[in-house]
Amino acid sequence: MGLMHVTVTLRVPGTRQRGFEGLFLVDSGAIDSMAPRSGLAAAGIEPVGASSYELADGSVHEYQYGLAQIEFMGELTAGRVIFGPEGIEPLLGVTALESVGIMLDPATKTLKRLPAVPLK
Repeated sequence: MGLMHVTVTLRVPGTRQRGFEGLFLVDSGAIDSMAPRSGLAAAGIEPVGASSYELADGSVHEYQYGLAQIEFMGELTAGRVIFGPEGIEPLLGVTALESVGIMLDPATKTLKRLPAVPLK
């Protein structure tokens, strides 16, 4: 499957203040989303915890995370956003996608809106 990107804005939850906006790689292997630490800090998003994350190369790293309002494709959700290193390509994880009823369609290599968000 080819690389897919989507424009995402991250904000402090419940606000309309200026946030961090960027072109995020849709990463079907990532649970949480990630953005550069400086972008999250500039948006006013603060760390609230830390967790260990396994990267694609198999290495494990501990990263801080914050809670952010996540806006993309006309949808709004909220969730964990990892404070990544500077220069990292921002990642949109599957939790954000699934929470608004959007899935990756491997046949068409596009993002597909489900007719309803599954509760089963």
